[in-house]
Amino acid sequence: MSPFYSFSAESLTGQPVPMADYQGKVVLVVNTASQCGFTPQYAGLEKLYQTYKDQGLVILGFPCNQFGGQEPGDAAEIAQTCQLNYGVTFPMFAKVDVNGSEAHPLFQWLTDAAPGMLGNAIKWNFTKFLIGRDGKAIKRFAPITKPEALADSIRAQLNP
Repeated sequence: MSPFYSFSAESLTGQPVPMADYQGKVVLVVNTASQCGFTPQYAGLEKLYQTYKDQGLVILGFPCNQFGGQEPGDAAEIAQTCQLNYGVTFPMFAKVDVNGSEAHPLFQWLTDAAPGMLGNAIKWNFTKFLIGRDGKAIKRFAPITKPEALADSIRAQLNP
């Protein structure tokens, strides 16, 4: 079994969620922020989710305040931004660190399994990690990569 399925994280509503719940799905993990120049990507991520969720895609959003303090809010504020401003319906999780000694174990694994161009550390909000149906990390996408640009990679995993 892939290490991905051994992790769990706290949902935005405070419930533990095992990644094993997503076994057999194509997963896109994204570190997010509500006050970032890339925040409008929530809309594109939601569009991807609506387009491909019935084929097996799930998007997991992980708010992070490590980059410019761009996610200062609590869970209720994060939920309000996601749902009211961008109509987000994909699963959102409690705020996490994605870099450093306090990084969530899932992100420690992701950054090792799909290193970046300039090292393993995540450089900014809206870094995206594509996980195949087998739980293996396929690819990391930079924050500037718009969600719609991921469609071909997602389709390739959904329909190998």
